[in-house]
Amino acid sequence: VQLQASGGGLVQPGGSLKLSCVVSGFNLGSYAIGWFRQAPGKEREGLSCISPTDSSTYYARSVRGRFNISRDNAENTLYLQMNSLKPEDTAVYYCATVMSYGPGPSDWDFRSWGQGTQVTVSS
Repeated sequence: VQLQASGGGLVQPGGSLKLSCVVSGFNLGSYAIGWFRQAPGKEREGLSCISPTDSSTYYARSVRGRFNISRDNAENTLYLQMNSLKPEDTAVYYCATVMSYGPGPSDWDFRSWGQGTQVTVSS
């Protein structure tokens, strides 16, 4: 199982970025998968996940309405469109498989992840 996130960078407040996560070693359509982030000195924060069956999506309150998760099973790629970015969104972002999921971050059990991608929101 390999997951590789990319697409991070430096963006001004209010800007947008689209992260990608290419997976290998498993069929993306067979697993729930999601994103979390880790900022220096802060706990890991679950952001979003998408179910494998009906592609239901779930978001943390901090990003709901600003971030959008999607998947392309044919390309084995997961995406995270991030809009209206804020300085507090600065972190390393990771994509990960999710073993159990539900409507909120406390329901998400992230299991496997790879290298993350740095997102910095600053003027």
